[in-house]
Formats: sequence, C-alpha cells, structure tokens
Amino acid sequence: MSDATIEVRGLRKRFGRTLAVDGLSFTVEPGTVTGFVGPNGAGKSTTLRALLGLDAPDEGQALIAGRPYHALRTPLLEVGALLDAAALHPARRGRDHLRWLAHSHGLPVRRVDDVLAQVGLESAARRRAGGYSLGMRQRLGIAAALLGDPPILLLDEPVNGLDPEGIQWIRRLLRRLAAEGRAILVSSHLMSELEDTADHLVVIGRGRLIADTSVSELLHAASGDRVRLRTEARTQAMELLAREGGRVAVTDRDTLIVTGLPASRVVELLTEARVPFAEVGAHRATLEEAYMELTRDKAEFTSATETADEVTR
Repeated sequence: MSDATIEVRGLRKRFGRTLAVDGLSFTVEPGTVTGFVGPNGAGKSTTLRALLGLDAPDEGQALIAGRPYHALRTPLLEVGALLDAAALHPARRGRDHLRWLAHSHGLPVRRVDDVLAQVGLESAARRRAGGYSLGMRQRLGIAAALLGDPPILLLDEPVNGLDPEGIQWIRRLLRRLAAEGRAILVSSHLMSELEDTADHLVVIGRGRLIADTSVSELLHAASGDRVRLRTEARTQAMELLAREGGRVAVTDRDTLIVTGLPASRVVELLTEARVPFAEVGAHRATLEEAYMELTRDKAEFTSATETADEVTR
C-alpha cells in the first residue's frame, strides 16, 4: 500500500464571504492514524468534502494517492469514507445497502458478508436501516468504508453513538488497519479517543493549520515543567509555593499543578514547612489540555462565561 497517501496542498475554499479553508497543507502517510481536529467552524468538514470531490477547491489541491477524487477509476477500492452515518435509505436492509455498493464496483457478495462480520452486524444485516440505532448506523457506515478493502480511510466522528464496547472495538480496528499500511484520517471532537488511537495530529483553526505533529511530541510540549501535587493542605501549599515563585493551579479537591518550580524544590519546601502531601511528580498533560491550549484563540463561537474565564487566567 505504498501509494496510500492523503495530501492537502494549499487548499483554499470560500463560501460567499466566508473563507472556510485558507491555504491549508498537510500529508497523511501510510501506516498512521492521523487525528484531524479543530473548533467548530475550523474547516474540517470542508477539507474532508474537498478530498472526496464533494466541494471543488478555489485554490490548491486535495489528493487521494496523488490524484483528485474525480480521477479515481474505482473510488471504493481506493478510499473508504464515513461522513454521515445517517445517510441511509430507512427502508433498505443493511445487507442490501452494502450489496448495492458492492455491485456498483463489481465486488463479490462474499465481501459484504466479510465486512458485516468485521463490524459485528451479522445478526442485524436483514433489518431495515430505519430501525437501526445510531451506533448500528455507525457500524454499517464503517462497513461500507471497508467494503473495497481500500488503502485510505477518511472517517468523520466514527465513535459517535458507539457504546464503550464499540469504542474499544474501533480503537483496535483502526490500529490494526494502520498496521497493515493504510493511511487513516479521523476527524473527532473526542480528544481522549484520539489520545489512545492516533499517532499524529493535524490541528486547524479558522481554516488554517495550527499544528502538524506527533501526539507524543505534542503531549511532551504541553506537559512542560509542570509538577503535579496531591495534598489535603491545599491552601497552605498554594500560599507557600506562590511565595517561592511558583504558579499554582487547582485541578480538583486535593490536586495542584505547579509551574516555575522543579519537583525536588517543591518537596523541599513542603517538607521544611511541614505541609503534608501525598504525591509529587511530573505532570503529564492530556491531549485535551494540549488541544485547548493550541486552539484557545481559534474558536469561532465562545460563550460570555468562557471569555470572562480567559480574562481571569
């Protein structure tokens, strides 16, 4: 699957007065799960639609294996996509939906049964799609994306509607598909899911690239020199560490995050002042924390409460 590459080059797309995507460039390499994230209105959906030939770029290119979507001879065999799991004819049975897609690309019927088994829908295959739950529609949409065994996958919010077992299943599925050499681009709002699944992250805001980095590098940079402190004497610890030049933030009832002081100095100060503590260690940022820091000024819509919170930080 050496040609399994997704490329966006200088992509620009305008809708009337709205510039949805503004000179965006990134590449998704074979063998990786790349998370595609950004605030509402960032341009994620427009970018995915451009890659699938649903929106024509005003400038730049959106390429699947080096070609625009309309130049693909057998699209289902070259790229699998899930954009809207609800886009199903409610009267059509799940298996028939896949059989129709398979027939349109000359695929054998046995391939339909293969993907139904892969997504765990064998028992519901003959039920009408209108009676499917959201999670079942997601599974059917993923089955359709896998039908042609494509080297490239574009998935928009694939865990939406899945129960915990389903979320665990799709994590394993994406990791396995990437290990087979496929290029996988996953748009999601759930940073916790990407943290456990993605190798790489493309972050955009207001149509522009904010970050194009590995998840491990982003988490390392976001963690910085922060120290995590657990203590029941929260007020005493905060006052002491602040006097010594530390910046202290409260994360929950007995946990503080300290910056500006190394862990060894925090321990020394607390011990000398006889302030009790249960744990001191390096703070590892979550992907959600790293994402929020990157996109803090890029959200299209912000509540008055959020704005006031930013002023006080």
